[in-house]
Amino acid sequence: MVLAGRVTAWGDRRVLRTREGRLAAEMKPIAYMAAAAITSWVGAAVLVDPGTSFEIFFGMLGPLAAVSGTWLVAEWVYRERPEQLTSFMAAAFFVKMVFFGAYVAVMLLVMRVRPMPFVVSFTGYFVGLYLMEALYLKRLFSKRSR
Repeated sequence: MVLAGRVTAWGDRRVLRTREGRLAAEMKPIAYMAAAAITSWVGAAVLVDPGTSFEIFFGMLGPLAAVSGTWLVAEWVYRERPEQLTSFMAAAFFVKMVFFGAYVAVMLLVMRVRPMPFVVSFTGYFVGLYLMEALYLKRLFSKRSR
């Protein structure tokens, strides 16, 4: 109920369709990276024993989390303040160095995963996911330069 002469707080709002929101565009690369990582993990899990599958999963999880977080924030920074993207990426580099050091230490020392499958998996997913992120960043930059 609205009193005569009053405007409701939601008067200028409308429902966004699936493709109208910014978040959908930001999340699409993350969804593709996650789908590629999870699909490859499932494929590997079929071929190896359950213990190795567990280690491969955790080798995938750290790089996937880091790439997803970096992409979300980098895309937002580039959209809102493109001149600050380089300083953000430099700061993110140091944060990720600490994160990855702590992640690997926890996995090897606390979770006691076998080093060889974990490190091979971690390295493969790290390289693959960061390659995908670099290609998505290149595409993001090329959109703006047109």
